[in-house]
Order: sequence, then structure tokens, then C-alpha cells
Amino acid sequence: MIAKLKAAVAGAALIAAAGAAHATELRLSHQWSNNDVRHKVAQIVADEVAAAGVDLDIKIFGSSSLFKAREQYKPLSRGQLDMTVLPLSYAGGQQPAYNLTLMPGLVKNHDHAARLSDSPFMEALEAKMAEDDVMVLVHGYLAGGFAGKDKCITKPEDVAGLQTRAAGKAFEQMLAGAGASIASMASSEVYNAMQTGVLDAVNTSSSSFVSYRIFEQVKCYTPAGDVALWFMYQPLLMNKSTFEGLTQEQQDALMAASEKAQAFYLDEAKKEDAASVEVFEKAGVEIANMSDADFKAWQDLARETSYAAFVADVPDGQELLDMALAVE
Repeated sequence: MIAKLKAAVAGAALIAAAGAAHATELRLSHQWSNNDVRHKVAQIVADEVAAAGVDLDIKIFGSSSLFKAREQYKPLSRGQLDMTVLPLSYAGGQQPAYNLTLMPGLVKNHDHAARLSDSPFMEALEAKMAEDDVMVLVHGYLAGGFAGKDKCITKPEDVAGLQTRAAGKAFEQMLAGAGASIASMASSEVYNAMQTGVLDAVNTSSSSFVSYRIFEQVKCYTPAGDVALWFMYQPLLMNKSTFEGLTQEQQDALMAASEKAQAFYLDEAKKEDAASVEVFEKAGVEIANMSDADFKAWQDLARETSYAAFVADVPDGQELLDMALAVE
């Protein structure tokens, strides 16, 4: 009797082991903390897939614990990494077309960003990703604004003569065209630079404005509202061959999870902008809103500076730029 019981237990263990052997584990890397919206997007996908019961586990490695922030796209394209959430412009060195995803004046607000993600422009970018064996699971843009140490910044004339930090090369080109002096530094260095008088103005994301407590060092904040200049595309990507190697049930679960995560991402991105305004107002900082006329003035300047430089550097740059600008 005891021998039969032992045999039954051993058999059950073998069955369990066999089941576990069929479970697929995917590794997802990103650079942010667990409180960040981009981690939450990844977590939704992981949780939904787990709940679907299709023997697919997604293990998340946050805070650059698996790969450094700017070194994730290459291992993803080589199949050394399964999934990542990252600003696509980080991979602009591999695919110069990606630099269009951090370009001033291409995106006006979050709803416009969502239309861009579902447009021929994005299809063209996804075709370039496919060349690298990469695909998009979740589309998402995050917005940002300006802050001035002594004055409000809404139009190009406002930055003339100011020492300014911009988020991205294209923004540096545009701001230099407006007469600003450019100081390149990480968002984490902005606070001290403003405190010591090294910096007069800054352009960065809504979340960075809050997390780095920039409100303690500025007089005026121009947030992302109905109109914003700074948008950065930060999707959840997956190695294409890895996805195609999954079962149909696993693929379906992954796509359903991604659809839910994308809706969350859009909603939370809007909330982050609104939340940043509340924080700055509470700190006694003046709030200035960019008008449609201000946006057009910046975009006209970008055409002469950032857009022109992009078109000169990228063989099919004009075609891609026109596709992006065609999205209303």
C-alpha cells in the first residue's frame, strides 16, 4: 500500500514537472522603478497573460537590472532579450528613422498621439522594426513641457539668450534655432543646475518634472495640456521570432493583454500631465499654457531646424516626416 502511494506521488510529481517544462518564460527589461507608469504597463501584460492560463510567464527586470537603459534594443533584436519598454529614439543609432519619435511639434496632444500610433506612419516604422526582428505590443507616448527659473516659456522668443536643457537632440536643434544656449545633462542633474544658476530653463517629461522636484527651483511651468510640444514614443516591444514561436493561444493571450495595457497607458499618460500641474500649483509656481499659435510658431521653427536636419541625415526622411505630419 505504501509502495503504491509512493508510486502515485512520484507519478504526480512527474506529471507536474512535465507541465512545468511546457511553460514558456519570457524576460522583459526596462529602466524604471516599480512605481513608474511604464513598469505598470509591463505588469498588466504579465498579469493578464498569467491569468489566461496559457503556460506563459513574463519575468520583469526593472531599474536597468538586466540591461542598461540605452542598451536594450540590440539584444532584443538578436533574441537575447524577449521584451522591453523603452523610448524608441534610444535606438536611433540602429534605425535613424526612430528619431522621428522624439521630434518637436509632430504630436500635439495625447489623442493625436493615439492616432499617430494607428497610422501609415507607424506602419512604416513597424516595417523597419521587423527588419530588426522586433515588433510592437503596446503603443504609448508620454508628454512633457517647459519650466523657467525666472520667466514663463510658451513661444520661441521666450528662450532667446537662456541657458536651456532640452530632452533630445532634435529639441536642442530647435531651441538653438530660437537663440537659446544648450546645456546637455540628464534630468537628474537639472535640479542642481538650476539651484546653482547654471540653467535658466528646462524641457523634460511631466513625470521627471515631479520626480526630480523641479518645482522647487522655477517660477513658471508650461505643462502638456490641450497643446504640447514634447512627446516621446515609448512602446512595449517584443522579439518577433520569439512571438511567432509561441502557440496560438499564447499569442492571443499576449495580444489581449497588450490591448488592455495600451488603453491604461493612454489614460495614465493624460493623468500624469494633470497631476504635474497640481504639484506645481501647490508649490506656488505660475502655470502658463501654450496656445495653438505658440505651437505653430515652434513647429515652423522646427521645420527650419530639427526637421531639416532629420531629412538631410535619413535617406527616406522626407517621406516619413510627411507621413507623420499628414496625421491630423
